[in-house]
Amino acid sequence: SIQNAYSLLNRTYEYGMSEVSLRENIPLLAYSPLAMGLLTGKYNLKLDKPENRMNKFNSYMTRYNKAHQLQVSEKYLKIAQDHDMPMTKMSLSFVNDRSFLASNIIGATNLTQLKENIESASIKLSKQCMKDINQVHYLNPNPCP
Repeated sequence: SIQNAYSLLNRTYEYGMSEVSLRENIPLLAYSPLAMGLLTGKYNLKLDKPENRMNKFNSYMTRYNKAHQLQVSEKYLKIAQDHDMPMTKMSLSFVNDRSFLASNIIGATNLTQLKENIESASIKLSKQCMKDINQVHYLNPNPCP
């Protein structure tokens, strides 16, 4: 297996590495599938707290702490809302559905988060949801490489 960052905000693995994964049977262990919490919606909805990872470690989380990244995550939040699902579940379900994935490395700080993360494994995104996600990606490719 190979362990790389992979999320709605960082799909660079799809360019070359996913083909190697599939052809050589070396699957991905995706880390940071929620992009340090950006793909939970809490930062867009202003529900974050000082102890949240992005706030606590902002000075060296440069991959995730730029205004453009928050703007793109807002677009994904809108898709989740339009499809009547929590952003966390949509974001994790997207990663879970990749054919080159072995495991989605989740991180939860409480039981509520853990429950939501686990529930994402049973969600299959609709074709329209995937079309909407890919449209955002096409217009804003990999803001958190």
